[in-house]
Amino acid sequence: MVIEKPPARVALALGSNLGDRLKALKDAVSAITSCVTINAVSPVYETPAAYVTNQPQFLNAALLGTTALEPLALLWSLKDIERELGRTPTFRFGPRTIDIDILFYDDLVLETLELTIPHPRLHERDFVLKPLSDLNPDLRHAKTGVSVAQMLAPMPPSSMICLGNLLS
Repeated sequence: MVIEKPPARVALALGSNLGDRLKALKDAVSAITSCVTINAVSPVYETPAAYVTNQPQFLNAALLGTTALEPLALLWSLKDIERELGRTPTFRFGPRTIDIDILFYDDLVLETLELTIPHPRLHERDFVLKPLSDLNPDLRHAKTGVSVAQMLAPMPPSSMICLGNLLS
């Protein structure tokens, strides 16, 4: 008897600050459907670049869905999508045509050289937490138990601008 594992619930973050940013996000959402069944997509936010600030502003969004892929297979699929959509290596936190990050994968806590789940900088990124909060503010960090809304609450006011539901 074969026991089929139910699909894993995932949360992904999307960002773009080079070229036609909105098209990059739309193309990413479309391509992600090859490996993730998308259940919800957040509004799009325009946000200042973090960490390395002397670069163009980003468009950011988040999505919730399910996948039959194991975490590393999902990562490789998302990296393939990034390459197909024109992402080329730059420098850490540098500009990019598209960035797709795995934020959560069920309640998994995973730390490998290639992949850390939940995303290791999730708690410090309002540009990720706000779109994710729009989708599910009660989603909890598998390691800390803290909800997305609780992680977002203490953050200082941001200059991010909600552009609306541009991806659905």
